[in-house]
Amino acid sequence: MDNSEMQQHDTRASEPHGGADVLSSVVNDAVTIEREDSVGWVVLTRPAQINAINDDIRSGVPVALRELDADPAIRVIAIRGAGQRGFCAGADIKERRGAETAIEVRSRMQGARWIEAIDTVRKPVIAAVHGYCMGGGLELALACDIRYAAPDAVFSLPETALGLIPGGGGTQRLARVVGPGRAMDLLLTGERLDAGAARDIGLVTRIASESAALVDEVRAFARRIAARAPAATLSVKRAARGALDLELKQGLDLELDLFAMLKPSEDAREAALAFSEKRQPHFIGR
Repeated sequence: MDNSEMQQHDTRASEPHGGADVLSSVVNDAVTIEREDSVGWVVLTRPAQINAINDDIRSGVPVALRELDADPAIRVIAIRGAGQRGFCAGADIKERRGAETAIEVRSRMQGARWIEAIDTVRKPVIAAVHGYCMGGGLELALACDIRYAAPDAVFSLPETALGLIPGGGGTQRLARVVGPGRAMDLLLTGERLDAGAARDIGLVTRIASESAALVDEVRAFARRIAARAPAATLSVKRAARGALDLELKQGLDLELDLFAMLKPSEDAREAALAFSEKRQPHFIGR
């Protein structure tokens, strides 16, 4: 669905969210975009299936991410699952194909590496996780920059019990997030972690005060980030992400280049002036 088609589906939410009107855009039957001031939401909308991954989610999530990343009014993106039961239960088993050769499977999976769309997003991406976050759902959350969990969240990569391994980046991203030892433990056993255990190993960084408060707390957290200088936010994400892929010397060079670019910026000057005048800065993204 292109931008003009999406605009035809725009509707104003009847109720304000967190004090702001919500502009909703339907991408397809499984994915909706919501805009609340500077925060953009990608919402998985298959609650009856615990937002299990089907072709609509695979195609719709990258569209939604590109749309929000290109929107100058949006400074932070968050992903959540609709319904009470969970963020995402993994692949929809009803969509399992018949017998395929290894070459056929690899060809199909190569063309459907939809989770990697998050890697190209310049803005911070938060996973707001409640209930079940299993298999491909956890792989989606792992690709995000920050994972914010409800107390009822449950995390697992159970693929080895199905005679498989994670195929959406789980073996690679989990090790980067929690370290190779803990990752190997979870990958081999498929053990389920509750929110507290997930935070203990660094899989999530924040837990909501209660499950019903998750969306409100993630919204407030996202707005805190959005209130920072936009160019600095984009740059710090780029530098920190670079730490995962670059040699230390290359990463340090990138950090220095970005710092030097930001130092003479209008936002940096505004921050210094606001500090001296004892007021909140007004950032314009330059």
